[in-house]
Amino acid sequence: GEALEVNREVNCVTDFIHGCEDQLKKLKKQKKGLLYGIPISIKDHIDCKGHISSGGMVKFLGQVKEEDSVVVQVLKHQGGIPFVKTNIPQTMINYDCSNLIFGQTLNPLNPQKSPGGSSGGEGALIAGGGSILGMGSDVAGSIRLPCSFCGLCGLKPTGNRISKQGVVSPLIGMQSVTGMLGPMARDVDSLALCMKALLCQEMFQLDPTVPPIPFDEQVRLRGAPM
Repeated sequence: GEALEVNREVNCVTDFIHGCEDQLKKLKKQKKGLLYGIPISIKDHIDCKGHISSGGMVKFLGQVKEEDSVVVQVLKHQGGIPFVKTNIPQTMINYDCSNLIFGQTLNPLNPQKSPGGSSGGEGALIAGGGSILGMGSDVAGSIRLPCSFCGLCGLKPTGNRISKQGVVSPLIGMQSVTGMLGPMARDVDSLALCMKALLCQEMFQLDPTVPPIPFDEQVRLRGAPM
């Protein structure tokens, strides 16, 4: 309900993920994961079964994905419930958040302003109170800019820390600067919980190219101010 409300004001959601109600029912039978029952918003280009990953480009509109991306599979494994997909700029190589398919996303703190990009739909939805945790992605600021513009916390993890299997990218063959998936939320603790949940055996098995290094709570706490 909150997400619909925010979306009416700032146009940040591109699609509702059907099947999230069924997943909620299934949850009661599975062991409680670290993200048990938490609704999670997903940036447009991260594959969700039965949905498109447009990247803001018409050429991807006919391609309905048959499988969840590894990151979505792991979020579900941990009890999270992906419930909406969020807007991005065309090609995602942009600091704003508009495309010819879904239109312009506005900043909920000031609708005269941009929410930043390319994870702008995530920034707008979380800042507007429509989601508490989202998955964005960042090559050159695509998590960090919307978090800055919308007053949120975000993390661009080290390259290859989280699986990118099942994620659409308009940039093929760019090896020098690696884009990365990462969490966006209102506080740092939520980012840490999400990373802890993602860096689990399930992900390392689903994508053997990801180094099987679990989350290190000590490293995070050492970085915290006294």
